[in-house]
Amino acid sequence: MSEREPAFVLVTGMSGAGRSTAAKALEDLGWFVIDNLPPGLLFAMAEEAGRVKLAADKVAAVVDVRSLAFTSDLNSAIEELEGRGVAVRVVFLEASDEELVRRFENVRRPHPLQSDGRLVDGIARERGILREVRANADLVIDTSNLNVHELRGKIVAFFGGEDRPGLRVNVVSFGYKYGLPVDADLVVDCRFLPNPHWVPELRPMNGLDAPVREYVLNQAGAKELLDAYEEVFAIIASGYTREGKSYATLAVGCTGGKHRSVAMAEQIGGRLRDRGGMEVQVSHRDVGRE
Repeated sequence: MSEREPAFVLVTGMSGAGRSTAAKALEDLGWFVIDNLPPGLLFAMAEEAGRVKLAADKVAAVVDVRSLAFTSDLNSAIEELEGRGVAVRVVFLEASDEELVRRFENVRRPHPLQSDGRLVDGIARERGILREVRANADLVIDTSNLNVHELRGKIVAFFGGEDRPGLRVNVVSFGYKYGLPVDADLVVDCRFLPNPHWVPELRPMNGLDAPVREYVLNQAGAKELLDAYEEVFAIIASGYTREGKSYATLAVGCTGGKHRSVAMAEQIGGRLRDRGGMEVQVSHRDVGRE
């Protein structure tokens, strides 16, 4: 293999969670992508990539679960690659059981592990097989509430430029009543702040509107939380960078994900951008759901 080994991105995850969309997005960004590659052939792919001198950080393989030996085969392949000096990053695509059922029913296709059982049985079996892979993934993307364009946007944001600075951070607001984002690395709880929902003139607005933003930021504890968390996250980000973690999702929550979390997420995202050394995106998962 060549002296400068190409780094590898492995795209895996739940069937129906968007692996093909992610692969197409990487291809459009100029990556060399192989779909449905058995884990046992990953090293052969690495050898070929080195032989033809493919650009570093531009090689990806999409792998899916087809047998009970998937996890051990994948772990062995990753260990072999890293033992030969190839940096491997694993991207895991996730979605809720309810959303996966809806997607499979829409396309009228069985789950690959369904066999003679029910669709939910196949999903449960696959989730069990992939549990260890998901736990060790470098990046987990929950696609439950994403359309194909939004998923593509996330892939472009994470992999679209080699000159992006340091850690790539996704700050996402959410509502606790809709559940925590499953891809969150860190969670900030804003429910201790008074809720603008109970102020009649603010209720129809959201945290992107100036009156709501001013109301939230003027509450006791809001500035103190922002100041403290900015410093804490700077320490965490430095540790992530030292450990080779390239991506982090910071979830900011309130009850409905409409007022407090949105305003605070915008503030946290702005402060992290101002610190520099990070690529920061801010998104609002639950705005518009009420």
